[in-house]
Amino acid sequence: MALSRIWAAFIIIAIIAASFQYFSGGKDIYSRMVVGKSGDTSKTKTLDSSALSPDVISTLNASKEYKDGEYKIVRSADNKIISYREQSADGIITTCKTAVDISINLIGIMALFMGFMSIADGAGGIRLLSKIIGPFFSKLFPDLPKGHPAMGHMMMNFSANLLGLDNAATPFGLKAMQSLQEINPSKDTASNSQIMFLCLHASGLTLIPVSIIAARAALKSANPTDIFVPCMIATFVATMAAMLIVSYKQKINVLQPVVLLWVGGLSAIIALLVIYLKSLSFQGVQTFSGVLSNGLILLIFFLIILGALYKNINIFDAFVEGAKGGFETAVKIIPYLVGMLVAISMLRTSGTFDVIIEWMKTLFAVMGTDTRFVDGLPTALIRPLSGSGARGMMIDTMKTFSPDSFAGRLSCILQGSSDTTFYVIAVYFGAVSIKNTRYAIGTMLLADLVGIITSIILAYLFFGNA
Repeated sequence: MALSRIWAAFIIIAIIAASFQYFSGGKDIYSRMVVGKSGDTSKTKTLDSSALSPDVISTLNASKEYKDGEYKIVRSADNKIISYREQSADGIITTCKTAVDISINLIGIMALFMGFMSIADGAGGIRLLSKIIGPFFSKLFPDLPKGHPAMGHMMMNFSANLLGLDNAATPFGLKAMQSLQEINPSKDTASNSQIMFLCLHASGLTLIPVSIIAARAALKSANPTDIFVPCMIATFVATMAAMLIVSYKQKINVLQPVVLLWVGGLSAIIALLVIYLKSLSFQGVQTFSGVLSNGLILLIFFLIILGALYKNINIFDAFVEGAKGGFETAVKIIPYLVGMLVAISMLRTSGTFDVIIEWMKTLFAVMGTDTRFVDGLPTALIRPLSGSGARGMMIDTMKTFSPDSFAGRLSCILQGSSDTTFYVIAVYFGAVSIKNTRYAIGTMLLADLVGIITSIILAYLFFGNA
């Protein structure tokens, strides 16, 4: 019910906001919302430099573009100053195609990993992993039977997330949701275990934000890895917040020795890796990340095949059977993705985000507080809605203010502090046909908020004097 209301609210707010723009002179707003594409330009005109503010002139003199919402001001090759509107998101029609493309692109990956998981399940590997982590997971997931395969699937998902292996994390996560659905007494309502799993997953605990570091390097940052520690702390705090919030709702005692030991042990391992990675150069971090993450995938495949040979199971038949499930799951999520991504597209193309950002800037300026953080907030606002949109906003912020500016660094920390909440909801709940998500959405958004606040605090602590 909560998801239904949020989805309806996105569409209603977007259409109302677009209507205000239409009657205020934005006659092309409806076309942009329906058939427009990201990057489309309109309302191009030449400006008189004498009528521009000093901020705009100084930005242009630094060979940068000046951005105000969807409007950009640039200096052309013939030294003219040009203003134009650039659409920041795809319209409804293109978004529908994008949603289907995402699902189709998932088919091969889903088939591969779910095929190998089928082999591991037949060889007893998933149950072995479930027994190893059972003492810890039995406390966070008290409704799960002892040694249930879902524990192994969830552990694989968390491990893939931790290493930034998005392609592997999704199949593992969907398999975990399907395993949890098998013991869900109410098939259209999210169970306690599903909510705990998905909230922990959506908090996006990642050890090495390689894509963020690479983007900073590409934009000529003086120190691309300087956001590594703040990113790690922010995502860890968001994950702990998600665990505590769900535990409170489900009356789970997190002060049990087993839980404290596992969380403390994980924290210690992460701290040691952070210390080691901080000693490496940018190239060293990239090399270590590639060896660790990709090497782990190959090691998992190797161990699964060895285990299957030892158990003498029909390996290829098991793989094909699991791969079929991957295909079916990828196709099944298409309607959920189309619905969610279209609503998000309408919210973005309607200009709602620009209004929110300007309102926030005005509010904090009136309050007399430091407003530097507001320039980094678009990434945080879009992050729960669109991973690619947030990544684009992060890069745009770094281009506008420089990657080593306060806003540029903050946008990177915000990008690394959480996952794409509404995408996760659409894909994971859609894969098992859950309609009543209970308090899952509220918990995820609250954990996102904790991550945002933590990111802002960390940005001031690490880069406030920059």
